[in-house]
Amino acid sequence: MDWHPGQAPVDTLRRPLRDLRISVTDRCNFRCTYCMPRDVFDADYPFMPHSALLSFEEITRVARVAMQLGVRKIRLTGGEPLLRKDIEKLVFMLSQLRTPEGKPLELTLTTNGTLLRKKAQALKDAGLRRVTVSLDALDPVLFERMSDSQVAVETVLAGIEAAAQVGLAPVKVNMVVRKGLNDDQILPMVRHFRGTGHVLRFIEYMDVGSTNGWNMSEVMTGRAMLDLIGSHFPVEPVQADYAGEVAERWRYLDGVGEIGVITSVSHPFCRDCSRARMSPEGKLYLCLFADQGYDLRSVVRATDSDEILAGHLAGIWSGRTDRYSELRGTAAQPRTKIEMSYIGG
Repeated sequence: MDWHPGQAPVDTLRRPLRDLRISVTDRCNFRCTYCMPRDVFDADYPFMPHSALLSFEEITRVARVAMQLGVRKIRLTGGEPLLRKDIEKLVFMLSQLRTPEGKPLELTLTTNGTLLRKKAQALKDAGLRRVTVSLDALDPVLFERMSDSQVAVETVLAGIEAAAQVGLAPVKVNMVVRKGLNDDQILPMVRHFRGTGHVLRFIEYMDVGSTNGWNMSEVMTGRAMLDLIGSHFPVEPVQADYAGEVAERWRYLDGVGEIGVITSVSHPFCRDCSRARMSPEGKLYLCLFADQGYDLRSVVRATDSDEILAGHLAGIWSGRTDRYSELRGTAAQPRTKIEMSYIGG
């Protein structure tokens, strides 16, 4: 494509680029079975050496160029992003960026919460706006089994509260629901977070990567989750904040808050997807279920010209055709997908 400065590219389905998710590390201190099962990600797994990762300066440059193309929201992910040394320095660097209209980014971060109590104030001071915390169970034994860790669930809950207290709010709490494993935790999670100001979001178990042994029989649909929740705590739909919003929003009729439901399996939202993902060493992926990435690092390191980098990124996006969730189960789906632990959720 012939790209011109100031031009916002769209892909082959006329979708703009609005959201960039940046994975800063492929390492994590959990071994959740749906993401990093221990029998694959064991002590001998070859994680990236630090020297292979994009530097904070390189990440910030990519972000600045992406903003020229229309990106208005950046989410830092992993792995577990708080394991990246001095992550608050990157947050500060990104928080200084401005859109062509002079506005700051919407800068957020997704974490498992284990280090959040320690890091919350520094992240807020650096310019982070919100956090999303992954939490799949309140039951202590089940939580430790699902995360395959020795971390206590109270540590994550304390991190959530610390984030809210310093102003990283509203905190979003993501629960991946796997039928027969933790679906009995839906109502306890609802009861715990109702009225707290946090937004609890339920995610259908997805076939991310190639190592989690995904099976459709383990998917509890968003509709089934809402029916269960609504039978105890009636809810009504809330209009989306923007086109392409991932979660369907619902609020309690008694006015004590809202929940979200993410239905990539039962009700795909590919047609409005405006998200790209960048891996720790600078590969760009155009879908959570992608089977290939595009090398940005070589371009970043080969030229000081932001215009050349922007043209390269615009060219990648303009050729995008991805709509995996709409094609799931057909011959058109990728055979080997990139792992979620590598490019974030």
